[in-house]
Amino acid sequence: MNTAIDDVIERVRRTYGSWKRDTTVAQMRQDWDELFAGVAVEAQIEDIDAGGVKAQWVRAPGASGPQVIIYFHGGGFQVGSLVSHRELMAGLSAAARCRVLGVDYRLAPEHRYPAALDDAWTSYQWLVGQGFAPNRIALAGDSAGGGLALSLLLRLRDARQPLPAAGVLMSAWTDLTASGASYETRADSDPIHQRPMIVAMARNYLGKNGNAADPLVSPLFADLKGLPPLLAQAGDRETVLDDSRDFVARAQAAGVDATLQVWDHMIHVFQQFPAQLPEARMAINDIGRFLRRHLAA
Repeated sequence: MNTAIDDVIERVRRTYGSWKRDTTVAQMRQDWDELFAGVAVEAQIEDIDAGGVKAQWVRAPGASGPQVIIYFHGGGFQVGSLVSHRELMAGLSAAARCRVLGVDYRLAPEHRYPAALDDAWTSYQWLVGQGFAPNRIALAGDSAGGGLALSLLLRLRDARQPLPAAGVLMSAWTDLTASGASYETRADSDPIHQRPMIVAMARNYLGKNGNAADPLVSPLFADLKGLPPLLAQAGDRETVLDDSRDFVARAQAAGVDATLQVWDHMIHVFQQFPAQLPEARMAINDIGRFLRRHLAA
């Protein structure tokens, strides 16, 4: 008997399974958006220009006040968009009771590293320039977007700028060298992502001369001292699990208030399926409580 997670896996597999060697990046992006299209979200959406970076305000009913979540979508720095992540951003806005700024950062291979990080930096500087206080801002992201949120925190810290109040990481991609043991221990249980795919995505993002071990590319290898409180969530079935486990362990060792939630039977970024998965709804509610606590200061 199929469970809800089995149905979600089948949906995702149909999209991945349609991609061949000659499938263009443009087609992949369209297919990924269509996987999440057609879902009506209860939120106000407004396209904006965040200092030259395309972005959107996403505001659920009841979301008010000076608090903001800056959201970086996942997709291996090559696919994903504000369309594919609109339902998730609306859910976060409702759970945290504040508005979300979704950042439409530039994607590879047209725009390789550090284009995405530059856009993240620009959008944050724009938001602060609009009068939003850093201690009322949280960063959040999933997969590649989770890694990007961490990279931005590191860049801000190294520039000695005031840091956001907190960070939320969903199945964060923190190690583009793909060195985690979970690539072996979860290889049979992960129905979607395997190490060769992850390595290829990293190569497409960085280019042939890129350094996957650069701390601003792979935050797992950074000095993590001084980062704000972090909440990381991951699924127990995903090969990228150790990107979260190892990162949180290193963050805690560096004195960071970092918490890891590992959800049984769940896959990579399961939070994108709140209509199908009660676990996704519970995880988003946990994020909301975490953010309300840290953005209330």
